[in-house]
Amino acid sequence: MLVGERRLAVRVLGPKIEDGMTPLLTDRAQLLAQLDAVQEFDIAIIGGGATGLGVAVDAAVRGLKVVLLEAHDFAKGTSSRSTKLVHGGVRYLAQGHLPLVWEALRERQHLLSNAPHLVKPMPFVMPAYRRKDQLFYGLGLKLYDLLAGPARLGPTRLLSHAETLLALPGVRITNLVGGVEYWDAQFDDARLALALARTAASHGALVLNHMPVSGLLTEYPAGRIKGLTCQDTETGQERSIKARCVVNATGVWVDQIEAMLHSKPGNAKDAKLPHAVRPSQGVHLVVDASFWPGSSALLVPHTQDGRVLFAVPWQGKVLLGTTDTPRPQVDWEPQALESEIDQILQEAAKYLVKVPLRSDVTSVWAGLRPLARTDEKPNEQGATHNVSREHTVKVASNGLVSVMGGKWTTYRAMAADVMQAIRKAQLVSLTSEDVTLDTKMSGATASASPYGTDAELLASLPGADLGLGPLPSHQLSEAMVRFAARYEYARTVEDVLARRNRLLFLDASAALAVAPQVAEILSTETGVSPELAAFEALAKSYQMP
Repeated sequence: MLVGERRLAVRVLGPKIEDGMTPLLTDRAQLLAQLDAVQEFDIAIIGGGATGLGVAVDAAVRGLKVVLLEAHDFAKGTSSRSTKLVHGGVRYLAQGHLPLVWEALRERQHLLSNAPHLVKPMPFVMPAYRRKDQLFYGLGLKLYDLLAGPARLGPTRLLSHAETLLALPGVRITNLVGGVEYWDAQFDDARLALALARTAASHGALVLNHMPVSGLLTEYPAGRIKGLTCQDTETGQERSIKARCVVNATGVWVDQIEAMLHSKPGNAKDAKLPHAVRPSQGVHLVVDASFWPGSSALLVPHTQDGRVLFAVPWQGKVLLGTTDTPRPQVDWEPQALESEIDQILQEAAKYLVKVPLRSDVTSVWAGLRPLARTDEKPNEQGATHNVSREHTVKVASNGLVSVMGGKWTTYRAMAADVMQAIRKAQLVSLTSEDVTLDTKMSGATASASPYGTDAELLASLPGADLGLGPLPSHQLSEAMVRFAARYEYARTVEDVLARRNRLLFLDASAALAVAPQVAEILSTETGVSPELAAFEALAKSYQMP
């Protein structure tokens, strides 16, 4: 592709937005018209999670014709269900995965710089109940600082008994000798995914949610991938999309996409899955901030069963987690096991002065980690907490590019690796340059508001001062719902209350209470069903069983 052609592609797919300009409208009819106007894309990406959206940004910044299709909503799966931490991985440090830690610490710094409205530094404290533990973890975290180098967010400190209590006012005191303080960062995973989608669009990419891929197009008789088929969930209309390169960035669903190549049309379920991914479930419980007062997060690096325990302040609540349970089956809405809920509550009771009970949990949710399989035993279901979080990029002989594994913090590096795999396979002509190191996210500014530079536009919309239900306007307003529909691709109540706003993940009962109001506003904005009944059924599954 010539340089002039690349520039033309950007104009066809959408105008590039400069800093401070009004964001692109996300009218679905216009997006579909743009989709139909392109004869062939350079890259078609399947999956609107962190990895797929990262690839879309990288490819769009390079000036390529890019389309990304997400079956449900951006970050609907794994990418909205993390512990909300941008980190190098203290646990990986203990496991000896130093290259992974080093890479993640560098990527943490890029995120803090490129999305300062969504990513913030946060202090973490490990309480120590034996002096040797304090010294051991203190030494390890000094190495963490050393690996971070100039990207270090703050110095690691050994805390006295009194200093630990000041930093962790809710921690159990019995036998406490001190603690270790270190720094990482926190973010809103779903809103960062949304920022990636809007950033990709601002550079000319076409991104569409609620557009599941139904098949892969191949050349005859060579069998090379030449595109895909998809279906609009709102209208049922099917489309065939031609692309020079197709990227499978579907996380725990990567096997299902690859299986489309081994099945007859319409019978993908009958195909033998390749087993490229080993899913692992992580569960989080959300409780009131009174159970963990203060601004520092708790980290217990080694619980009785060898996992990690977090108590993390987030958006006025506290996240308790997480588990690491092998799960052979992948679901869009994985359910927490009773044993996982009990495990988190039992471990939390060992460290929190105010012990949370099942009745105190305001929301419970689970996510599936797409761990890249490295063994030769596809049916093995052993422990996964020691499985590496490194990613793998595979280019099949038919040209399908699949990416497995990884974690949120390193999404940008994963996307860059995908693009280099495409270059080496000569699927699309690219340079070896890493182009997104300093690419600012949509809305990026040093602001306390997650809307960043869009906060002024939000404030100008109808209902900016009208909180929904009993909620204050700064938590959820009528204007936020309108903004989600007009500028953030929201189509359903779930899109708004699970990912544009995080109320479902914070308090399922509160989300149920305001859902009808959200549905009414969405109906006015989009003219389609906001799927209220489906959301109400979903929200009940986030309540403690």
